[in-house]
Amino acid sequence: MTEAKLATNERLFSADILNERSREVLRQIVDSYLQTGEPVGSRNLARVLPMNLSPASIRNVMSDLEHLGLIASPHTSAGRLPTQSGLRLFVDGLLEVGDLSDEERNSIKSQISGHHGNNFDALLSEAGEMISGLSHCAGVVLADKQVERLKHVEFVPLAPGKALVILVGESGEVENRVLELPPGLPTSALTEAGNYLNAHIQGLTISEAIERIEADEKRARDELDELTQRVIKAGFAEWSGTLDDRKSLIVRGRSNLLKEVTAQEDLERIGLLFDDLESKRDLMQILGNAERADGVKIFIGSENKLFSLSGSSLIAAPFHDEERKVVGVIGIIGPTRLNYARIIPMVDYTAKLMTKLLT
Repeated sequence: MTEAKLATNERLFSADILNERSREVLRQIVDSYLQTGEPVGSRNLARVLPMNLSPASIRNVMSDLEHLGLIASPHTSAGRLPTQSGLRLFVDGLLEVGDLSDEERNSIKSQISGHHGNNFDALLSEAGEMISGLSHCAGVVLADKQVERLKHVEFVPLAPGKALVILVGESGEVENRVLELPPGLPTSALTEAGNYLNAHIQGLTISEAIERIEADEKRARDELDELTQRVIKAGFAEWSGTLDDRKSLIVRGRSNLLKEVTAQEDLERIGLLFDDLESKRDLMQILGNAERADGVKIFIGSENKLFSLSGSSLIAAPFHDEERKVVGVIGIIGPTRLNYARIIPMVDYTAKLMTKLLT
């Protein structure tokens, strides 16, 4: 069945503005939409409402909800769909989120526990695959790239104004990057910068090394001249990189977004989302917002520009390391017609399980 397009509306409301009848009518309209994607009319609502209301009374309530911008008619029929504001109100104030069954918890545990060893990237990939499979949506994971502890740093002169930064980890892994040098820098400054770093950052991760250098900056001024300091700072800036360099983004199960999509309009919307996912930056910024949340964060439709054209939703939650520092976010991307009651606890439990695995 082709999913009807969710009406959009920028006004946001609290469920407190609705009386009991209005809440039940809105709840049933949203429930029907999430199950079928189709508009629902007053006669069908009268059959499922837990209270005894005539179709005429239901139409009056629907008229009030429509006036508030919480539901809308997609065409001339008597049926109504929730607007984006209506769906947001439902998710925030009316949705009854259950808990995962023991079977679902065991399934999640079995798929991402103990199969990755100490490989952080493997854990991220397995988690993305797992949550995509269970939710039948696209799974997304954003995390800080895990850089092992440093053993040796060296700066090698290249062409004028350029040097090769060689980073050696404790396990022997080597990473090379080209660094732009300050004008007028003597070759001896490269050697001096390498010697200083190797004396101060061995056994630290890059983030820890940056913190150490910043804390010791006053002492560094006494030991190094200005140009050498600039090499050190530029070298660490190169390693810490831009947002794209510092973060590892994994997207799994994109084909799930195409299921039950047959209308050309819907295919075009999903195509736009795929294009945005390829660019990554917008998605990484959204997930960055989710990193700052205490728990599950939900983005619906045009609440974020990434989904304004594709009409998608994102449910995400952060996970932490042993120091309670947020190191990443896991979530799903799917249509606005999601089973929120099932997926929200799934995302929450997976994020908590990843925190447990990392600690």
